[in-house]
Amino acid sequence: MENLVNITYAQTGASSNVDELGMREMQRIAYAQRHRKYLLVKAPPACGKSRAMMFVALDKLGNQGIRKVIVAVPEKSIGRSFNNTDLKSHGFFADWKVASYFNLCDSTNEAEKKRRFVEFLRPDVPNQILICTHATLRNAMKEVSDEQVNDCLFGIDEYHHSSADAYNGLGELVRRLITFTTAHIMAMTGSYFRGDAVPVMRPEDEQLFQPAVNYNYYQQLNGYKYLKSLGIGYHFFKGKYITAIPEILDTSKKTLIHIPPVQGRDSYTDKWQQVADIIATIGEVVDEEPEHFIKIVRTPEGKLLRVGDLVEDNISQRRALQAYLQRMNKREALDILIALGTAKEGFDWQWCEVCLTVGIRASLTEVVQIIGRCTRDCEGKTHAQFTNLIPCPDATQENVNLAVNRMLKAITASLLMEQVMAPKWNFRTSRDEEDIKDSRTIVVEGLAKATPKAQAIIDNDMTELKAEILGNDIVMQAVSSSFIGEEITQAMLPKIIQKKYPQLNNEEVEQVRQRVVLSMAFQGSEVEEQTDGRKFIKVSGRFVEIDKISVNLIDSVNPFQRAYEILSKAITPEVLKTIEYVIEEQRSDMSMEEAILLCRNYLPKYQAEHNGVAPSLNDPDPLNKRIAQAVAYIKNAIRKGDITK
Repeated sequence: MENLVNITYAQTGASSNVDELGMREMQRIAYAQRHRKYLLVKAPPACGKSRAMMFVALDKLGNQGIRKVIVAVPEKSIGRSFNNTDLKSHGFFADWKVASYFNLCDSTNEAEKKRRFVEFLRPDVPNQILICTHATLRNAMKEVSDEQVNDCLFGIDEYHHSSADAYNGLGELVRRLITFTTAHIMAMTGSYFRGDAVPVMRPEDEQLFQPAVNYNYYQQLNGYKYLKSLGIGYHFFKGKYITAIPEILDTSKKTLIHIPPVQGRDSYTDKWQQVADIIATIGEVVDEEPEHFIKIVRTPEGKLLRVGDLVEDNISQRRALQAYLQRMNKREALDILIALGTAKEGFDWQWCEVCLTVGIRASLTEVVQIIGRCTRDCEGKTHAQFTNLIPCPDATQENVNLAVNRMLKAITASLLMEQVMAPKWNFRTSRDEEDIKDSRTIVVEGLAKATPKAQAIIDNDMTELKAEILGNDIVMQAVSSSFIGEEITQAMLPKIIQKKYPQLNNEEVEQVRQRVVLSMAFQGSEVEEQTDGRKFIKVSGRFVEIDKISVNLIDSVNPFQRAYEILSKAITPEVLKTIEYVIEEQRSDMSMEEAILLCRNYLPKYQAEHNGVAPSLNDPDPLNKRIAQAVAYIKNAIRKGDITK
């Protein structure tokens, strides 16, 4: 099927090239902020976050009076990213050296890890760097006083595992360090939003980390040497997903397959049988390399493929395969890898071209991490592809509502990925005095001038805000053509923004809203120049002249229209009708804002075309039915005295 998202990159090499200190672009940006006490780095997978932390930590140890560095990672396997690293031969002033005794990711005894952690903090211990997991950090810090960690640096990798929730141990620990110690904190994440919608930090704590080091996905991918394009798409199945695997699995591509969770709705049998079924669709197992448990599979065409199985529970087999994966240094070492809960964050297979994910992932963070597995840059790889194999809603299903909602969640996650990975547009009001030379800057008539408070959100927090918007249940339903753009852009967005940023006044909410609408509507679009010199840009299926763009025009556009168009091509009219019916059924809640908007902007046109009569609640057209609901809502509000005519 057609990709929902297609992005092409310039292959500038900017993100891959190193300077005289051995630093890549993102690392240079982070290193320039090394003197800050609290530093937050938001950057995508494969851009070198681990080494960026090494550079900053070594400078703090050598030049800033920091006496100890504690690096915490979410799981033991990611600790390998912080193993001993030669930096001096590339131009830096020191190497990264970790004593094996204080690399707690290599230990399995929790009591022993806690003991070594406490020992590490003693003044008479000369070692300066310790590596541990988030869990070890939380547990060990219960045995440590605030004074013991003064003048230490805490480097927290994959910081999205933290949250502002009072019961989140990592979040509580960060707040403790900020409030009661002189410790420095460097937090890093490739996906600074959580699937559970709980903010990562409390607003007052997050301010201490601002401005964050923001290095976006587009900067990373556009600066690669080899990768040229990224596609994100869907394939739908009915019944068991295994029946669709032969249709979409291209055995000529290096592919990472994530099967659904064991207890998930998309699992049709135990995990071992699912792996066996997938391998059977590829071909016949003809051999196995016992030293690292790679299966040799012959396809029907006679091609031999090397297949790895990370679903296997046997500890020795898993460790042997994982060790093999770490040692791989050539493209031919592996063709297909099947995984369940692993091979996501921190996993590096640079030759991976395709991530085929079965089932719907509830977490945006997980989607980001999975896509990051196929977006490594390497010679010979020009295209990266993320394909989500998801169940197709069926009107005969017992819980069709759930099926529809899961599908919409998957699709809106992809829309967010486009917002993250495509080049961004910058928007200015005609009142701006600065010279506009950037080809990706557009002057918008009617655009409100942003206050410093609103501008800070626009500059630093747009991805997180978009994640909040696209995670909203009502917004998710906007992939249905029955939705009007204004319902979302004018009625829903202000509520979402106000809830996320209660410190904003109404004018500032509007300033942020306008930029969000513009950004979401334009993302992924490119300018087309006509022979007469006029420039147009396609927004939701419409071509708009660049010099005549206004906020009023954009407000009338459904930013999700393209998603609906692609969806309608991929599924049958019957399924699409089922989806629209379910969505309309769920939209029984009517707000005053939406009711006024519908009655003001759409009712007059309908009445003009129907001799002054309002639409019926039984009207088969979803829009007309929604207008009728709005009329009924307004009448009821007048009857109750909530509003006057």
